[in-house]
Amino acid sequence: MATPEDGEMPVDLKWLKRLVTGLTLTMMAGIGVIAALFIIRLSGSQSPSFPHEIALPPGVKVQAYTAGNGWQAVVTSDSRILIYGTNGTLRQEIAVDLAD
Repeated sequence: MATPEDGEMPVDLKWLKRLVTGLTLTMMAGIGVIAALFIIRLSGSQSPSFPHEIALPPGVKVQAYTAGNGWQAVVTSDSRILIYGTNGTLRQEIAVDLAD
């Protein structure tokens, strides 16, 4: 059986070293792509615009809030959904029937 000279790696070990190096470079590139996608996705200015305050009817307590494209909804503790425009004006009021 032939032995490698001093300082020379066997062929199988060279092949394994190349595979590990290739896998490392591929993983580093993949992490870079994922980081770039997160940065692109999270830095977009597609967040909805809404007023700092919404004029709610007196005595109303907010239970939940959501916003869509061109509207905002406030769910109140007295079982109503108030739909507001992006300028803060009340567009629609929906009474929620809780009877089963």
